Amino acid sequence: MTNNTENKRTAFVTGATRGIGRAAAIALAASGCHVILSGRTVGALEEVDDEVRSAGGSASILKLNLLNAERLDALGPSLYERWQKLDIIVAAAGVLGRLGPLPHTPDDIWNETLAINLTANWRLIRTLDPLLRRSDAGRAVFLSSGAARRHRAYWGAYSVSKAGLDALVKTYAHELETTPAKANLLDPGATRTKMRAKAYPGEDPETLKTPEALTPLILAMTSPNYKENGETVIAQDWLEKQSG
Repeated sequence: MTNNTENKRTAFVTGATRGIGRAAAIALAASGCHVILSGRTVGALEEVDDEVRSAGGSASILKLNLLNAERLDALGPSLYERWQKLDIIVAAAGVLGRLGPLPHTPDDIWNETLAINLTANWRLIRTLDPLLRRSDAGRAVFLSSGAARRHRAYWGAYSVSKAGLDALVKTYAHELETTPAKANLLDPGATRTKMRAKAYPGEDPETLKTPEALTPLILAMTSPNYKENGETVIAQDWLEKQSG
């Protein structure tokens, strides 16, 4: 914990222990935010916290299982007691589930994939919305996927969960139109993560961009200067424009 967070923008990151969530959390801390790191494993959270602090940033850790509905529902009031508002939400946690034909998808895989990728984010919106609206420039970024729009064989549960997430966030963005808060989607594309390796086991990870390559875009989308709302930002398009 840190004792002096009053003048910092406060960011809440799910999936902060690895991949894009970890990279986003570290970058936000380096930019001057106090970051609330959430994930399922305390040891992994402490590793990220150590990295943040060694770089001069500040963070708090929060063990959180996105399948625990009761804990999610209590999150907003709990964070309000400590910080009174949230300036940034980065919802990076997600699961691939199991790839395979829809008729052969087990109930537990279907339910867990939708629960984590879709329902948990609805619960986060519901519990954190009052805090985001208390910020003078609340910014929420949810990780989408090309699978939400490209409906390929064997990707059923994941594709459906991400399509639902897109609809959820775009609906929420419309509800924020008269407020200073914004909600957007980020499609990271092919990125060197464990989820990508699980989906494409034969792929050479060295051919893919790292999660850290996405951090300039995440910092831009969570900045008070970012005025888009309800948009799906394709990372590759944004990165090519920046390099061009």
